[in-house]
Amino acid sequence: MTSAADLPAAESNFPLDRDAKHQVSLNPLQTATGVYVTVHGHFYQPPRENPYLDAIERQPSAAPAHDWNERIHHECYRPNAFARVLNDRGEVLGIVNNYEYFSFNFGSTLLSWLERYDLEVYQRIIEADRNSCARLNGHGNAIAQVYNHIILPLANERDKYTQIRWGIEDFRSRFGRDPEGMWLAETAVDYPTLEALVAEGIRFIILAPSQAQRCRTIPTDEQPVTQWHEVGGSQIDPTRPYRCFLEGVRSEERGARGQGSRGAEEQRSRGEKQPDSRLPLPDSRPYIDIFFYDGPISRDMGFSDALSNSHHFIGRMGLAIRGDRRPAQLISVATDGETFGHHKGGTEKTFAYAFTEEFSRRGWTVTNYAHYLSLDPPTWEVELKPVTAWSCSHGVDRWQDDCGCGGGGEWHQKWRRPLRNALDWLRDRLIDVYETAAKSLFCDPWLARDEYIQVIRDRSVANVQRFLSRHQSHSLTDSERVDALRLLEMQRHALLMYTSCGWFFEEISRPEGTQILRYAARALELAEDVAGVQLEKEFINRLSLAPSNVEFFGHGAEVYRQLVLTAQVNFQQIAAQYAITSLFRKQEIGSNGQRSTVNSQLDRFSTTHCPLPTPHIYCYTVNQLDYQWQRVGTLTLAVGQLELTSEITWEKEELVFAVLHLGGWDFHCCIQPFTGRRSYNQMKEQVFESLQQASAAHTIQKMIQIFGDRSFNLQDLIAEERHRIVQMLSQESLTRLDLLYTQVYRDNYGVLMAYHRDYLPVPQELQVAAEIALGSRCLDLVRSLCEEIGDRDTWEHWAELEAVATEANLLRCQLKLPEVKQSLEQLMLRSLWQLLHGNVAVEDIQKIERSIDIGCQLNLGLSLARVQEVYCRCLHSQIIPQCLQTLDGDTESRNGDRLWDLTQLRYLLRLGQKLSVDVGGWLDRIG
Repeated sequence: MTSAADLPAAESNFPLDRDAKHQVSLNPLQTATGVYVTVHGHFYQPPRENPYLDAIERQPSAAPAHDWNERIHHECYRPNAFARVLNDRGEVLGIVNNYEYFSFNFGSTLLSWLERYDLEVYQRIIEADRNSCARLNGHGNAIAQVYNHIILPLANERDKYTQIRWGIEDFRSRFGRDPEGMWLAETAVDYPTLEALVAEGIRFIILAPSQAQRCRTIPTDEQPVTQWHEVGGSQIDPTRPYRCFLEGVRSEERGARGQGSRGAEEQRSRGEKQPDSRLPLPDSRPYIDIFFYDGPISRDMGFSDALSNSHHFIGRMGLAIRGDRRPAQLISVATDGETFGHHKGGTEKTFAYAFTEEFSRRGWTVTNYAHYLSLDPPTWEVELKPVTAWSCSHGVDRWQDDCGCGGGGEWHQKWRRPLRNALDWLRDRLIDVYETAAKSLFCDPWLARDEYIQVIRDRSVANVQRFLSRHQSHSLTDSERVDALRLLEMQRHALLMYTSCGWFFEEISRPEGTQILRYAARALELAEDVAGVQLEKEFINRLSLAPSNVEFFGHGAEVYRQLVLTAQVNFQQIAAQYAITSLFRKQEIGSNGQRSTVNSQLDRFSTTHCPLPTPHIYCYTVNQLDYQWQRVGTLTLAVGQLELTSEITWEKEELVFAVLHLGGWDFHCCIQPFTGRRSYNQMKEQVFESLQQASAAHTIQKMIQIFGDRSFNLQDLIAEERHRIVQMLSQESLTRLDLLYTQVYRDNYGVLMAYHRDYLPVPQELQVAAEIALGSRCLDLVRSLCEEIGDRDTWEHWAELEAVATEANLLRCQLKLPEVKQSLEQLMLRSLWQLLHGNVAVEDIQKIERSIDIGCQLNLGLSLARVQEVYCRCLHSQIIPQCLQTLDGDTESRNGDRLWDLTQLRYLLRLGQKLSVDVGGWLDRIG
């Protein structure tokens, strides 16, 4: 554990939330002096969303989290945004935003997920870059990334430029500035890639030491010839930056060549930033600067105990310092950011203490690459090996050949080359489709693709309309707008299908390989929708040449059929999803203002028209135009008319449905296009008339007669919603079982106690009954507490909950209560918020304290993280300043803020102790 026990907590002024308050001091130096440290984290997750839903579906392998993004987020991304510094008692001394000190890049797709899933952490990352700019003379910690992790040396020229431009624009839209550096996927690089980076204004990149071939001091007028040093075996000195000169055409010419039909003059006419050729030598060679990270230390961070605590980490970093008396040197390390908490649990604490205490004690300056470059421009130049990456010793063969990298024992990777060949073939066919169809819609189709990132970042109707207005060759009709968006989405998925993760591991049928094939499938579908071009059959034939290691699949074509086609979603499936789930959606009923489930409504009314609010089903908007249902006996029938709109492509379909619930798990749902009001009314009249016979067979027969044989049931729903409905359908049975087990427990309580008293093995049936009965009671009590959080007369619930916890421990019950854990954590957070932003009430403090005690008694593993973060912010901004004010005898309120008296301050500080925050020194001072 990282500790700061040697600091006197009460007197050290160690801020409890250091985000913007505590900064490593740095004078605005003109030249670098001393030791500088840069820790770079490459934070990235492969895109995991279903291309048809624009959302990540549940991934069971990530349990208990919903998916791997969520799991890694709670293990890595959030902990580093709120990293703890602890004393020797495990109490929180300070909370540090590590992103203020990391050099970092975040994958664009990962940041989009964070922005949607946890806006607070996303804002901490943006704020960290802003604060680092203020600290480091305008040079922020964040650098851009190739948009969706494509291996640039294997991309065609147009894709290479689009990936870089999308990465730059995505960065600019988030951080509000132009990026100075860019992270290359897998640090894969060749000279054409460097040319593209320079043409787009990127100043520096970060590479592995193994990617350098030779280096020398840059020739000057005084020393026009210098000797090259061969460093191809990772011997390059990583403590200095290097300049890599590019031979051949000037950067302006390369930029125009890489833009397709867009030239430099068009850029100037729109006021775009022109590439900075930065030509310092007489031969006017363009260049890019390169940092090589320290390979051994970076490797130790991932594969040894170098990050086990800050002392080990500092000691390992110190071994890299060169003793040649150079005025300045940079200790630079880089690795996957997920190492910092996901692969190496708790390491965010190591970094927090190292950044804020250890480095400054040694006189080392925490910096980033852009800032260091401004202080110590390269005096050495480097030449790179032709085509290299950091995770493959065979150049970039890991993403195209059976090179052995990433192999799983005896498994081969012979599928890699056929997979890439198939995707390259598809990409080239899609180029033909795009250029042919888009030339009648856009003034410049490839410029439209380059700028489509602006729509990806903001899909609001107004923004999409602005984009289309800017690029359209004429005023587009509604159907032409849909085709324009389909074409651009086709190109987006053609880029996503090259995400490097698809080749990284040992088998094509892994989730990563399946994911890129899903992008390919979506691109194929869009090509057919727009141009009527059918490419899927030939694509599948080409995939059959990619052998799988899994006998069940045999080859990539079967992977496509089994794992890709089954994930496709169409408008009829969305309509079926809506129809079936509408039977479970809560709605307003009658004039009494009460809310009830649809089934309860059906018990009261034989026929009801239910106007439902416009919902969203993933990336589809549902406009309900008509809805009616009836119940006869155990049968429930609903009929409706819907207008579905894709929020991505603006496609629309108007459909009608009839769904029959036969009870339990049995549903029969039919969908067909809306063909007119008359036919719809006739259909509705016929199916409701058939229901009056109270015969499921007769009603289903009538539905088949009207709609045809195609039907949907529970199994056809999107998995997430299917699971929710299964849980709802199971609830009644589970409630009955709870009552049964509770009765068994009560009837046999004395017998259970006798077994435990005499340390005899308890019959499994009795022990299970006790655990289910006590767990159910805990859940009921906690729900009551949460519902009555504003009621002061709930102490009997707390007393009973404590009694249940005592009883569970006495009977050695292993209660599994994830909902109780989550509810208590939310209750604590709400109580603390009310406490800190209202009047200090002893009852609110007691709720928090009793929640912690009960969590300990029940072994719930309560997380105090969110509560600590809220408390620490208030402690630093209000509680401690008021303690000082009170000690000075000042009792006047400042700036209209409420002023707590001495008794209230003691209560608040004692609560801090309960929350494991180091406030003992302040308690001693106020008595």
